[in-house]
Amino acid sequence: MKIMVINGPNLNLLGTREPEMYGDTTLETIETRLASLAHELDVELEFVQSNSEGELIDHIHRAGTRADGIVINPAAYTHYSIAIRDALAAVSAPAVEVHMTNVHGREPFRRRSVVSAVCVGGLWGFGAATYEGALRLLVDGLNADEIS
Repeated sequence: MKIMVINGPNLNLLGTREPEMYGDTTLETIETRLASLAHELDVELEFVQSNSEGELIDHIHRAGTRADGIVINPAAYTHYSIAIRDALAAVSAPAVEVHMTNVHGREPFRRRSVVSAVCVGGLWGFGAATYEGALRLLVDGLNADEIS
């Protein structure tokens, strides 16, 4: 099984970006933890991060032909990118939306996700561990044929 982990804008700055909000864990550390978990789950991961909406859409399109599932943190694009929403809807790989913070407890504009409706689920508010939980849930669901 192959899962693509897609991260949106500014997530390359994790560890230094607003540590009071996002903590001091870097994206590289998150990827290392996920790779270790993937080994336990016998899953292959591909990691991508971009600050560009078009590049993220291209990665989603590739995931549709190369991956069994997607873990995605669209970051700020969560709240307004119909193009990313449409890309997720257009591919057969099921996606799980992740956010390190509890977006529903933040500013009103962050409480709306345009991508949630085309994802099989979402997980937020558990910091870096959110990614690990999402990967476990996605892999368990795919293995049990509960999601497609």
